[in-house]
Amino acid sequence: MITAHETLKSQVRAARQATRALAASSTATRNGALGALAAALEERQDEVLAANRKDVATARKSRLDEHVVERMMLNPRRVGEIARSVRDVAMLPDPVGEVIESRMLPSGLRLERRRVPLGVIGVIYESRPNVTVDIAALCLKAGNAVLLRGGSDAFASSKAIVDALRGAIASVVDPDAVQLVQTTDRQGVIALLTLNGLVDLAIPRGG
Repeated sequence: MITAHETLKSQVRAARQATRALAASSTATRNGALGALAAALEERQDEVLAANRKDVATARKSRLDEHVVERMMLNPRRVGEIARSVRDVAMLPDPVGEVIESRMLPSGLRLERRRVPLGVIGVIYESRPNVTVDIAALCLKAGNAVLLRGGSDAFASSKAIVDALRGAIASVVDPDAVQLVQTTDRQGVIALLTLNGLVDLAIPRGG
């Protein structure tokens, strides 16, 4: 029987493979992936909204606070805003290769510090489906692969979103650059935080 930890480790290895090509990709390639990502959100809006309705119904049955339910709720207007935010990210200057410090050494050599992709990033965040897209877009823009571990209350929404994103970027970059952690229990969080040597940066965000 394959454990959740083994499944996650397999996902991270796939992400490491994907990030090699992504880190070396051009600005146009990564921006193209972001454009495809935004378009997929609009084209597969019905699937995303259907999954979100299930999450919202379950949350209300569980008597979650209404302000929590409101944060996780999507509608056509919100999906459109999320897609526009992805296109805004695509229009940002490319951080990869940006020179942040440059000086001439006495020997005549020029020494520069440049921004480079980090590699594989694991992000743990609360039940807000829009954050799933925000993180994926920012990581792709900066040439990083990402493992997304969203809140369990919005798992169906996040899965529908990530499925749409992966399908959209597959023709541009390796879709394993964007993956959703498939377990919602805390063991999945612990596993993600302890994959030393495989995950280059872990960001536990929110509760």
